[in-house]
Amino acid sequence: MKNYVKLSLLSVSLGAFLLPLSAQTAPPPAQTANTPATTSTPATTSSTPATTSTPAPESRQEVQARKLKQQQRISQGMDSGQLTAGESANLEKKESNINTEERTMLKDDNGHLSAADRAKLQQQQNQVSKQIYGDKHNRDQQVTQPTTEVGKRDLHQQQRIAQGVKSGQLTAGEADKLENKETAINHEVAADRAANGGKLTAAERQQINNQQSNVSKKIYGAKHNNHRQSKKQ
Repeated sequence: MKNYVKLSLLSVSLGAFLLPLSAQTAPPPAQTANTPATTSTPATTSSTPATTSTPAPESRQEVQARKLKQQQRISQGMDSGQLTAGESANLEKKESNINTEERTMLKDDNGHLSAADRAKLQQQQNQVSKQIYGDKHNRDQQVTQPTTEVGKRDLHQQQRIAQGVKSGQLTAGEADKLENKETAINHEVAADRAANGGKLTAAERQQINNQQSNVSKKIYGAKHNNHRQSKKQ
């Protein structure tokens, strides 16, 4: 009986000893519904907008090639009748102004064109290019099959100017001045005909012929002087 009591007391003591140890090694309690769940931080995206690349300005060689191409397009329009004398004069005036500005740029920078200079010239030539296309495709056309002597003389003068532009014998400035003179004559012819029922009197025809002869001399002189379109690239 004594042995049974001792055995029981030993069991109770051993249980009391092991109870704190089991409490220490027990797993942590499960998270309750009231505990806020942790959320992952969303990946950050760049707020910087995508940049578009700006086209590089044309090189000096491309600037010169562009000028020549514009002159060829104007010459073709004059020769085909798509450009009137007035339209040609206006286009050549703009080309002449661009050439003058380019010379100023070169002078200011010891014969060099900066990237900003080339970009500016490129923008101006783009604007002239659009105008060339617009003028060549509008309703204003030069008479390409005239039936009167005055009309035939006018067409011949236009073809000579166009040839001078195409060959480089006429600069943009020279072509501008010649086309302005042609435009003035054309306006005078139109006014004379409007005042006389669509016809020109003998005196008016003689006066127009004299004016065309003066322009003819100027065309010859301009094509045979020392001024040439720049073809240096």
